[in-house]
Amino acid sequence: MNASYERLLSILRKLPGLGYRSAERISIHLLTDKNTSVEALVEALNDARDTLNPCQDCGNLSEDLLCDICSDTSRNATSICLVENVLDLMAIERSGTWKGLYHILGGKLSPIHGVLPEHLNFSALARRIEHNGLDEIIFALSNDIEGNATCHYVQDLLSNSPNIKFTQVGFGLPSGGGVTFADSNTLKSAFETRRDYQ
Repeated sequence: MNASYERLLSILRKLPGLGYRSAERISIHLLTDKNTSVEALVEALNDARDTLNPCQDCGNLSEDLLCDICSDTSRNATSICLVENVLDLMAIERSGTWKGLYHILGGKLSPIHGVLPEHLNFSALARRIEHNGLDEIIFALSNDIEGNATCHYVQDLLSNSPNIKFTQVGFGLPSGGGVTFADSNTLKSAFETRRDYQ
């Protein structure tokens, strides 16, 4: 194949979740299927990139300063579900389980991989708690060493807010697993059986 095809394939392979075969199938589809409008795809990507930004409160994608969830007055504003990324938030929203707010950290602490507190969205969390007041923070982070370290860090960070209850999603999430790929029933069970975080 020529250089332009190899460049397209190389860029697609950098996307999360795409191996060589998947990137190859997408490349060939885009180049050969006449029903697929490459121009429309490029336009949609450019439009999304230009109009979507992190919500100033939670970090979710939004066209406005606040996302639809943070600006929804029917949600329980006294509880925040702490997640690693937007995909986790979307998975929980699809389950219809949680009617409170969220806070997206942008990952989890992992010094061995160079992810330190200053790389995550902790300062916005502290600011939200200082200004809004909270009753509960639910940890919905990956059930692994880094996820647990992140939970402990948040508890230490907010140690001056003694009225906040820390809980963790419970039964159903496998050890080492996250919420992004959990099905709706598993997530519903995990929230219903959440327990105090220790």
